[in-house]
Amino acid sequence: MKLHIRPATPDDAAQIHAFIVELAIYENAEQEVKADIGQIRKSIFGEGTPVKALMCMLGEEAVGFAVYFYNFSTWQGRKGMYLEDLYVAQKHRGLGAGKYLLKHLAQVALEEGCGRFEWSVLDWNQPAIDFYKSVGAKPQSEWVRYRLAGEDLLSFAEKT
Repeated sequence: MKLHIRPATPDDAAQIHAFIVELAIYENAEQEVKADIGQIRKSIFGEGTPVKALMCMLGEEAVGFAVYFYNFSTWQGRKGMYLEDLYVAQKHRGLGAGKYLLKHLAQVALEEGCGRFEWSVLDWNQPAIDFYKSVGAKPQSEWVRYRLAGEDLLSFAEKT
């Protein structure tokens, strides 16, 4: 059987959710997953959503997924692609599914006129870092990512 990639559909919401939970467990952050299957279905497949998802299949079996969206670079004056999640199930690693998904996304980015394709990786995830470097990706060490979330976001938004 050969790997193939297809657009995700609402029927994939449960599998995507399962992959998200597996990824969170790997990242020691299972408690951070707040989305349920219904929220995944709505946020990825709902009307007007900017989010897109792909399924990587081996025959009829889902082996991985990717979730992405488009952002914008004011310096380039054009859109870019941001990869939110790319995950391949542990039992299917080594088949080339991750590289296959990443290459497919790079091709989509070019077809869509994107000036860049970017993502984040945890600084301790050496297998992922090595993988990304092997395909030619470069870390953006001059940038520090910031986040407001949960109570911090709420508190800041409510301040006068």
